[in-house]
Amino acid sequence: MIIEVHVITNAKKRELKVEGPILKVKIASVPKEGKANAELIQFLAAFFSVRKSEIKITKGEKEKRKLISLPLDEVEFRQVINETTGVKTSCLTKRARVTES
Repeated sequence: MIIEVHVITNAKKRELKVEGPILKVKIASVPKEGKANAELIQFLAAFFSVRKSEIKITKGEKEKRKLISLPLDEVEFRQVINETTGVKTSCLTKRARVTES
């Protein structure tokens, strides 16, 4: 599954929100020498309970907006988002850009 993520670096705390049509992820690292991307992958792996090696940045490695490949199907993705953020699963496809890979 491919998801669109907007990354905010140098944040005070790590956080994931569904805002509009994308996922917004706040991380503490600064975007230098791949540190922010490494923290993003680590955070998403912990959030979705998958291995870091299974998460790939497919587009936007040096951009704030990224396309991320996750080893989840849409049902699993919706379930995790619903449980952790309170976003209703029926509204998720309208709010987060999600595509199957």
